[in-house]
Amino acid sequence: MKRLIHLSVVAVVVVALHVPARAADPIDRLRTHITQAMTEARGRMGVAIKHLESGTEVVVNADEKFPMASTFKLPVLVTLYDRAKKGQVKWDETVDVGVHDQHLGSGDLSYLYDVPGVKLSLHNVANLMMMVSDNSGADICLTRAGADNVNALMSSLGAGDIHVDRPTQELILDYQGRDTARLKGMTLAEIQKASPPSSETAQANALQANAIDARFARDDKFAADARDQATPKAFVTLLEKMWRGEAVDKASSEAMLETMKRCRTGAGRIKGLLPSNTTVAHKTGTIGGVVDDVGIIYLPEEAGHVAIAVLSKQTRATDVEVERAIAQIARYAYDYFMFTRRTGS
Repeated sequence: MKRLIHLSVVAVVVVALHVPARAADPIDRLRTHITQAMTEARGRMGVAIKHLESGTEVVVNADEKFPMASTFKLPVLVTLYDRAKKGQVKWDETVDVGVHDQHLGSGDLSYLYDVPGVKLSLHNVANLMMMVSDNSGADICLTRAGADNVNALMSSLGAGDIHVDRPTQELILDYQGRDTARLKGMTLAEIQKASPPSSETAQANALQANAIDARFARDDKFAADARDQATPKAFVTLLEKMWRGEAVDKASSEAMLETMKRCRTGAGRIKGLLPSNTTVAHKTGTIGGVVDDVGIIYLPEEAGHVAIAVLSKQTRATDVEVERAIAQIARYAYDYFMFTRRTGS
């Protein structure tokens, strides 16, 4: 009897050794590849990806908050469309872009037009905000939209973790450690000529002594500021609402996505490693230690649409290296939804 029991146990062990290990789930492999790519940024990254037709999702740090940088311009655009539908603004209204509207940072309006400025339709100002990430245009649009209106609308769309607090002029001055209260109302020329107070001069001298460490310190302080932050998951929620025609209405959603397809910034990010003919509707954002991109990838061969948001903070890699990480993540998502799901492997 004892011998029979012994043999049975041995048999069970032998059978167990011959049971093949369960193959890794393809979505787990995708998550692993994404997590590995994130390490290239040498900082914090958050990723949310959703195949809009099937609802399949992959997320890493998707509920963590990150500085939006210029990706905040997307919820501003959505709010402008909402206000236009309600008759509170008009797309063809004329905007006088004067010297006090020309602000720090990216875009053309601050540098191409001299006194007395230029007149543009609100629609064209919004185009500049989205296509070339013009900061002057963004601050004009934010004034028309109203930060409180932006935040209320995001909450109503289920994207309440997107929160807009400051115009870019103030955001950049705050990041630089400047006297925002003193400088924010000045013209661009006045800001550029303004001598910093003695405390800022001392700080500047200290920064020169160890510029890299000082930049990292600014990046860390900026990342810790709760203002103007969002989660990757909230951005994907907003993008899905747009794709479904539920951000304002179908016509407005389609118009916004068409504008995002004309984005001229961040070619090395979501689009960086995708086939050259791939359509992507997206918006980028960049400021010290923050390299972001959010958008929708239009897969070929009727394979569907992928909403993707990659946000970062406190990155120690170069912007080019972080962009490469974003591009790798987007390519992994592209390949998964193009090939892995289709073959069922």
